[in-house]
Amino acid sequence: MNQSFFIKTYGCQMNEYDSEKLNDLLEYNGYKASKNFEESDIAILNTCHIRKKASEKLYSDLGRLSKFKENKKKLGKRMQIIVTGCVAQAEGDEILKRNKSVDYIFGPQSFHKLPKILKKSNSDKVYNDFLCENKFSSLIPSKSKEVSKLITIQEGCDKFCSFCVVPYTRGAEFSRSVENIYAETIALVKNGAKELTLLGQNVSSYESNVIKDGIRKKIRLGDLCQILSHIQGLERIRYLTSHPIDIDDNLLDQHKKNPKLMPFLHLPIQSGSDRILKKMNRKHSKTFYLSLIEKIKKIKKNMAFSSDFIVGYPGETDNDFQESLEVIEKVRFASSYSFKYSPRPGTPSSLKDSLIDCDVVDRRLKEMQSILNKHQTEFNLSFIDKTVDVLFSGKGKKPNQYVGRTPHLQPVHVLSSENLVGKLLSVKLEDLTSYSFHGRLSA
Repeated sequence: MNQSFFIKTYGCQMNEYDSEKLNDLLEYNGYKASKNFEESDIAILNTCHIRKKASEKLYSDLGRLSKFKENKKKLGKRMQIIVTGCVAQAEGDEILKRNKSVDYIFGPQSFHKLPKILKKSNSDKVYNDFLCENKFSSLIPSKSKEVSKLITIQEGCDKFCSFCVVPYTRGAEFSRSVENIYAETIALVKNGAKELTLLGQNVSSYESNVIKDGIRKKIRLGDLCQILSHIQGLERIRYLTSHPIDIDDNLLDQHKKNPKLMPFLHLPIQSGSDRILKKMNRKHSKTFYLSLIEKIKKIKKNMAFSSDFIVGYPGETDNDFQESLEVIEKVRFASSYSFKYSPRPGTPSSLKDSLIDCDVVDRRLKEMQSILNKHQTEFNLSFIDKTVDVLFSGKGKKPNQYVGRTPHLQPVHVLSSENLVGKLLSVKLEDLTSYSFHGRLSA
């Protein structure tokens, strides 16, 4: 066979996980990874549908790949183009209409079928069933030797925020079994993983069951973190992304007493205005969110937070925007992501006609990002001359330079004549450049 493939990944960390698993499946079935599209026999685009630009990038790349395919055909060679991920799920038929060069479409829960379909040359072109259980049972153990690894434990979402496509592209909430997650974690740790990030569109809604002594026990995210923390060799546990209303006391108790659970929580709010939160169908108020933040801080004093903000949601007034800035000032996030509202086809918010003028949205976003960046810089500066634990995951760009992260996910660069990859070491942070630290190993 010896056919080669190349995967381009757009979007979130869950897509990164899916791409890695697809890579493993293809290699297991005799295909070989290529360095780029030009040298590949099979071009795979693993797509994101969260924002309009991500979808536009797909169609731009498909246009370029179509020309590669035509040129290869003139040389007597064959190239197949595969689109998978969330755009494939949402716009499968549209993709085929707009670009006749695409061979197959696979939704994010159907990509495990790809190796068999390639061998059969099936006449069907679109595969977008919601098959979470089949997907995860079809995956094979990763051969990756990376120190920090991602593992999807939950897919889909039942919240139906009015701006979000996830319920339509990833389906209803599905949680993997504890046994399945534990086995994958053991395999990753045996290959050298020291840090694990548990992924889910709504990871804090994770819920599974185990049978012990004939009794069925419900396992939530906090319970899972406790179970995984007993694995020898696993040093750190993280999770994302969470919905505020699913953060329960069991999870907070783990943050209080489990040293392997890192003191950094990504907790999106999207807006600080109750009026906009209601329009977004977020199911919580600004007061609830701020109260939750304070509750967590009392339980874990060194907990830091990041968040997501959407600027220019339909109908957002200057007052609504100012309320978002008030939340930012009260919480002072260690880092955050802020975006201009992007209407996604099929979502309730895309039907609204009260869109905000682009110049107004640009001005608001610039103002918000200026404040967020200021707070991030101040948070980082508070660590100068402090000694923190850093888990080193790779080499830096300079000779003898190694890169790692603090418990709060801050990148750190250290010079050392010894190989630091995979080691958890104390580092004194001496200098801050942009958003990364330079430090030296403590004696």
